[in-house]
Amino acid sequence: MNHYPRLQQLEQLLLTVWVGSLLAIGYLAVPVLFYRLDDRQLAGELAGQMFQWVHGIGLVCGLSLLLISYFISRHDLRTYLRQWRYYVLVVMLLLVLLDIFLLQPQMAAIKLQAGWHESAELMAKFGRLHGIASLLYTLTSIGGVALVIEGLRSQD
Repeated sequence: MNHYPRLQQLEQLLLTVWVGSLLAIGYLAVPVLFYRLDDRQLAGELAGQMFQWVHGIGLVCGLSLLLISYFISRHDLRTYLRQWRYYVLVVMLLLVLLDIFLLQPQMAAIKLQAGWHESAELMAKFGRLHGIASLLYTLTSIGGVALVIEGLRSQD
């Protein structure tokens, strides 16, 4: 029996917003930018701004989801920590944090260097960082889709 139906609805809404933004931006809006704009640098800048927004949404929604899920579990930490959904949510948040605080600053530092587009070394480093960021984004998306499909917890 669910003692907190409004919180569960809020939880579903937050998950929908987070995963919806991941899918809409990463797999629809950004590919359209690169397809439609001739200026790849502009497309990249716009995509980067969109990803910053998605990561902000992820942080707010993810942290809120952890708190709400714990509250709904009636503060039973053992039961809460035994659910695979908790770990998926934590991993998703960690991936977002890695991107925001590790990868994005390194990529921004490369972009600040004059003529970085002409440097094979800087281009290669940027490419590696971009590839890692893309992998983290994909893994976050897969985790989010799994949570949407299975729900945040087993139904009462």
